[in-house]
Amino acid sequence: MSQAHALSDDQVRRLPANPHICPSMPPLLSTSANHGDDGAAFIKQEAMEKGREIEIKADEEFAIEKSKLVRQETSSIDTQYEKKFKQATMSQQITRSTVANKTRLKVLGARQELLDGIFEEAQKKLGDATKDNGKYKDVCKNLMLEGFYALNEPKVEIRGRKKDYDVINKAIEAACKEYKEKMGKEISASIDEKNPQPEGSAGGLSIVGGGGKIDINNTFEERLKLLQDNALPSIRTTLFGPNENRKFYD
Repeated sequence: MSQAHALSDDQVRRLPANPHICPSMPPLLSTSANHGDDGAAFIKQEAMEKGREIEIKADEEFAIEKSKLVRQETSSIDTQYEKKFKQATMSQQITRSTVANKTRLKVLGARQELLDGIFEEAQKKLGDATKDNGKYKDVCKNLMLEGFYALNEPKVEIRGRKKDYDVINKAIEAACKEYKEKMGKEISASIDEKNPQPEGSAGGLSIVGGGGKIDINNTFEERLKLLQDNALPSIRTTLFGPNENRKFYD
């Protein structure tokens, strides 16, 4: 019976290099090398793809951030423009309103000057009514009658200019007569020589009743003031036309 003996290290070294002893070894070594190259290529491919992913993500984040910044800047510009536009609009409105008010004030001032001129001219012509004694007597009579009717007293006094006393006496006689005819009762009127009207007055008279406590001023100056107050709206309408902004009238 044969026995198998293990070879020593020295015997192993002396064995001839026979390729037939282990023919599969060289192909096995070649396959390992190929696998190493494939692994390196795979890792490189993975790294490149990962790099592209990172680059794409970075580009996307850049685009998002850029878009965000653009929107913020656009919004800021729009806000600034809107603010400046509002300021310009407000400034324009203020300027327009200021110009309109100045123009309106100029127009009103010119109108008032015209009205003042009319009444000043009327003031200068008040004395013309006293030049004709006949007409002036009738004027005084009517002024007295107005006071008589308003006071409705049996005795009154008349105050006038000293230079008008003759005309006033004739007017008293005519006024008392007409009052009696219309009212059916007597009235006594006399000149209050202690309290004459100023000589600088344009004319007219005052009717005093109530024991000197009631004075109806019918001088020409006072009548013109009443006319100026009461007739001014009508005069304005006649001269300048109706006021378009006025909605209510007396």
